[in-house]
Amino acid sequence: MSELRFDGRVAVVTGAGHGLGRSHALSLAERGAKVVVNDLGGALDGTGASTGPAAEVVELITKNGGEAVVSGDDVATPEGAEAIVQSAIDAFGRVDIVVNNAGILRDRSFGKMSVEEWDAVIAVHLRGAFLVTRAAFSHMKEQAYGRIVNTSSPSGLFGSFGQANYSTAKMGLVGLTKTLGLEGARADIRVNAIAPIAWTRMTESLLPAEFEARFTAERISPLVAYLAHESCETSGEVFSVGAGRVARVFVAEGPGWKQDDHTAEDIRDNWEAIMTEQPYLTPTTLGQQSGASLKAML
Repeated sequence: MSELRFDGRVAVVTGAGHGLGRSHALSLAERGAKVVVNDLGGALDGTGASTGPAAEVVELITKNGGEAVVSGDDVATPEGAEAIVQSAIDAFGRVDIVVNNAGILRDRSFGKMSVEEWDAVIAVHLRGAFLVTRAAFSHMKEQAYGRIVNTSSPSGLFGSFGQANYSTAKMGLVGLTKTLGLEGARADIRVNAIAPIAWTRMTESLLPAEFEARFTAERISPLVAYLAHESCETSGEVFSVGAGRVARVFVAEGPGWKQDDHTAEDIRDNWEAIMTEQPYLTPTTLGQQSGASLKAML
């Protein structure tokens, strides 16, 4: 089997100064991609800014014979997102790949979480992915090609105590992924999401110390490389990845229970049937899910 190469392709990787983003940028560059290494360079909570982390990654890429440019622009502002994508156009003439990885943390239990803490996390993870993707999407449609990889999280898929802002943003990215997978299909724009488990500065306080050696960022990047490659035709999907394991994550619907004109008491009395999981349906579009409900009416 041939090696997956990205010669002639241009990738934008946000949050690429540390951890997962750094690993993704280095991996894509090693395989021939020209890379815009974007990172605001702030602290874990989003405060501060420095082009230092992104510049270090660019230096590593160029030392290894690759091509890359620094972007210190803010994904959470329309102007910053446009500037990130424009960096790719100005330096390399196109944009083929967007890896939305930028993120911050403002963890706090829900009852104590401030509006500012909520807004700040949503702004970087969800709004930032929307803005950067929007800036790149028109270019991708014009060239009839694009690959987008969004970074969700197990916290978004399954919830996480003290991370209502983070988990909401990460689940929002799942909805964005699935919708863009539909809207980009005609233009050969494939959009997928990963839900990684990795030891980074964002997770080192949450994961046991023994996870560090096995749950490296470098074990996540191969999946990103495949999803970003032209040979990948899959779109609108979410994948769990960590410690060498990759698995599709999907939304399933149980067989359900049906009774015309049911009451709240009927719901109570048939709750066990409603909660039954088997046999389950795995709809991949809204139409498929709605079709199951319409079928139940017959």
